Amino acid sequence: VQLQASGGGLVQPGGSLRLSCAVSGFTLAYYAIGWFRQAPGKEREWVSCISARDGNTYYADSVKGRFTISRDNAGTTAYLQLNRLQPEDTAVYYCARCSDYGCYGGAAINDYDYYYWGQGTQVTVSS
Repeated sequence: VQLQASGGGLVQPGGSLRLSCAVSGFTLAYYAIGWFRQAPGKEREWVSCISARDGNTYYADSVKGRFTISRDNAGTTAYLQLNRLQPEDTAVYYCARCSDYGCYGGAAINDYDYYYWGQGTQVTVSS
């Protein structure tokens, strides 16, 4: 099982990025996928989760309305669209496979709810 996040970079405040999470070793359609981020000197925090099957989505309050999680169940990639980025969004972003297909109904916000992790991709928001 592998997950690989990509798409990070340097962007100005107000800008956008699209992160990708390429998976292998399992069928994406059967598993919920989550995104986390870790800013320098801070603990890793949950950002979003998308369930398998029905595609229900869940977001942290800090990103709701700005970020959009999606998935290509026919393929092997999940996405996180980051809009209206702010300097406080600067962090390393990680994707992970949830141990529950439905993001535990939106309660899958802890590290221990996720079984497999990819390496992170750096997002830097700065003028």
